Parts: sequence; structure tokens; C-alpha cells
Amino acid sequence: MGQTTIHSAIDYDRDGKQVGYLYLPQSPHEDAWGSIPIPIAVIKHGSGPTVLITGGNHGDEYEGPITIARMIRELDPGAVQGRLILLPSLNQPAARAGRRLSPIDGKNFNRCFPGNPEGTATEQIVFYLDHVLFPLADAFMDLHSGGSSLQILPSAIIEPAPDPAHAGRIVTAARAFDAPTTVVLNNLGDPRTSTAAAVRAGLTVVGTELTGGGGVTREGVRVCERGVGNVLRHLDVLDAGEAPAFPDKPLYEIPGAKGYVYAPADGVFEAWHDLGDAVEEGQPAGAIHFLDDPGRPPEIARFACSGRLYSRRSPGHTVRGHCVSVVITEHSG
Repeated sequence: MGQTTIHSAIDYDRDGKQVGYLYLPQSPHEDAWGSIPIPIAVIKHGSGPTVLITGGNHGDEYEGPITIARMIRELDPGAVQGRLILLPSLNQPAARAGRRLSPIDGKNFNRCFPGNPEGTATEQIVFYLDHVLFPLADAFMDLHSGGSSLQILPSAIIEPAPDPAHAGRIVTAARAFDAPTTVVLNNLGDPRTSTAAAVRAGLTVVGTELTGGGGVTREGVRVCERGVGNVLRHLDVLDAGEAPAFPDKPLYEIPGAKGYVYAPADGVFEAWHDLGDAVEEGQPAGAIHFLDDPGRPPEIARFACSGRLYSRRSPGHTVRGHCVSVVITEHSG
């Protein structure tokens, strides 16, 4: 593959705090020699690991970016042992638009790894993350929420790793985050996500899902800020003080395809359960209503496995194949 065209005045080896931009050259009709500015900060002091923290992978997920921006403003470099590379709006075109996908090329950042230095804007930013920033890092936190279409239990996410020692580091870091729920999630084995790519790069990886619905919740921000601090103390990048005790909570997983409930028809979805509820295989997840044909009985969407309701669709309007509910079960590993 070729070399990235992204450039910046940021010096990753300089001590102190730097706040600036990565610039991706773009040549649209409105700006022949323009660029996409992607906010970045580097905070470096002392000796210790490098932790890369990203938000805005999807542009309609906000708790992570708010947490990272607050760290950029408030964190004293003298409190750091190591290096933090902080990107609060990684997918800047999508973040500016408040959309899951980039309005420039219509691509999902989190399905584009390992990227392409000669591809679309999204693919070029992905390539920089995968080929420039991952090699600098020891650990990676990618902070997601449910976005506009989903409500999700606030959770830390474990990306599976094939090597047992590597997997153990990931599980320990995710437990240190100490979210209300911790879930093993591999996106049905899709290798094109940021966390899957970071695992391939050998990094200690922690993901999140922090509420959703397209807005910002105080609970999501609180869980995110506390969890990020917990992981940085666990990695000795921040002073732990008195070592926190992380309870040995159960791990959960999405049990493959049967954990997902899809809309059986176009219509309006009425969820019949709250997040965290215990649900049973065959039980109705909710009803699809046909408001343009009120004499037509609703169609019922049903759970394909028993467990806890982890996520459900936020907008009422849905079409056949939309994910309307997700179930988690206790991790079998």
C-alpha cells in the first residue's frame, strides 16, 4: 500500500500537551486545494505506555467525544506517565453532519479497516489510524454509543483475541473500565472494525457502548469518564492512588445471529420490554404496526434465544431487516 497524505504539525514525540489537527487533503468543487481538519491532541510526560483514545467513529455518538474533549481541556501533562493520543471526532465529516456515515462517501468508518491511502476520505482516515497510529500505541479505547438508531445498556466491550495471553489483557482492561455491563462482541466475526484491527495489531483494546438514541445522557457521560479514568489508572498512565477494587461481575456475550431480532415487515415498532429485562426464547420482542392500514393486525417480532435485553431500536419507523432488539447471555468462554 502507498503512503498516507494526511499531514499535521503535531509531534508525537514531544513532551507536554499539543492540540491541533490532522489534515486530509480534499479537492471538492467548493475548495480545490482544501482539507478535512480532524481534531487531535497528544499529551506526553514521563515514561509509560501509549494509549490511543478515539471518539466519533460514528458521527451520531456523543458521550465518548465529550469525555475526550474534557480530557484535552483539563488533563495536566504532569499527571501523565506515558503518552495519550486523543481524537474526539475521528470521523470528522460524519461528526459535523451528526450522522453515522460520512456524508462525503457514504461509508461506515467502522466497516472500512484496514483502509486505503488512495481510497475515499473515510478509507484514508482509517488507513492513517491503522497504519500510523496503531503502531505508536500499546492500548486502544474506541468509545461508541448506540447512535441515532439504538438504545443500549451502558457497557464495556471485549473484542475477542485468538492468543490467550492477549485475550487476558483485554478482558482485564475491560473489567477495569467497570461499566454496569461488560459484553464480548465480535460483530458476527466482521474483521473490518476498529477493535478487530487493533487486536490484529496486538493492542490492549477496550470498546464501549454508552446508551444512545442520538442524544447525550448524563449516565452515559458519567460511565464513560469514570471508565476511561479507571483504564488509564489500570495501565499506570494515571496515578492509581489507592488501587480501586473492581468487582468480578459476570461477562456477557451476544450469542451469534440468534441474539439479533430483525423487523419482519415495514411499519412502526413498539418495543414490549425495557433494557436489562430478562426475556425468553419465542417471547414477543414487540409489534410492528401498520398505521397506514389500521385494519391490518400487527406482526410480532420474537426473540430467538433467552437472556437479557441489551439493545432495542430507538426510532419507531422501521423497515424489514432493521435490528429492533439484541439479547445477551452469560459468556460461555
